[in-house]
Amino acid sequence: MPTLVIVALVGLIGQLVDGSLGMAFGVTASTLLVALTSSSPAVISATVHLAEIGTSAASGASHWRFGNVDWKVVRRIGIPGAIGAFVGATVLSNLSTEVAKPLMSTLLLILGLYVLLRFTFRGIDTRNLGKPLRSRFLAPLGLFGGFIDATGGGGWGPVGTPALLASGRMEPRKVVGTIDTSEFLIALSASLGFLANLGGEGIDFGYAGALLLGGVIAAPIAAWLVRRVPPRLLGASVGGLIVLTNARTLVGKSGMALDPGAQRVVYLLIVAGWIAAVSYAFLQYRRDAAIESAESVTVTAQRNADGPGGPKEPAAATS
Repeated sequence: MPTLVIVALVGLIGQLVDGSLGMAFGVTASTLLVALTSSSPAVISATVHLAEIGTSAASGASHWRFGNVDWKVVRRIGIPGAIGAFVGATVLSNLSTEVAKPLMSTLLLILGLYVLLRFTFRGIDTRNLGKPLRSRFLAPLGLFGGFIDATGGGGWGPVGTPALLASGRMEPRKVVGTIDTSEFLIALSASLGFLANLGGEGIDFGYAGALLLGGVIAAPIAAWLVRRVPPRLLGASVGGLIVLTNARTLVGKSGMALDPGAQRVVYLLIVAGWIAAVSYAFLQYRRDAAIESAESVTVTAQRNADGPGGPKEPAAATS
């Protein structure tokens, strides 16, 4: 029972992060299950994706209510993503545990590192805001993201969200809402792929239910928070946690099997880098907030100086 409570709490935290950043539920939940259980990567990914059917549906409904969803993009990225997810589930289900476990941890670590660096150092480009996104960009992105999501136990958000943000053609809140909503198709397709290949064998439906419960509770809160939480701080914090947790698998018995002293050195270096990244993200957030505040004051002062009628025309010269 205590383990189920922990899993439910992770589902809640993971969905708060996912619903605010557009990523990290699957990566966070899969990372936890890798650390807590001895299940195969295919079973872990299947468990997480079963939970995501419910959490993504709840998240999508919440984002739709707050006007954060572009349904055209959901369709054009979600359908190829579902195809990629089914293929990825089939591939992972047919890999041996000895090969699949370090592979999954490596993918999760790379995705965690990407989340950490992406939200620590990069801002959001909005120069092309409002321009349409083309299918020749969305379809390959969805196919690749769905495949990575199923094989790594997560990855739809870390692949899709930064790509849509980098395009500068959608508001950040709509990027998050659209990716979270389209994830329902990916979770459903991946789950069907795992069930077709595994037949439900070994899947822990108790863990899936606990993740689902926590995620459903968090979904409406996250949809509301998406406009209020500093993405840099949240992304840097979660990314570092994912890197640290998966590094334990890779340097331990399932991976390189380093001696305890070497493992401690690796952990200390990761924690030091994590602290530095979060500190830098905080300083950048404060700087950006100060610049935005100063620009707002300047605009307000200019409007007040111009008066209600706008800028005054210079008076005609008199002789």
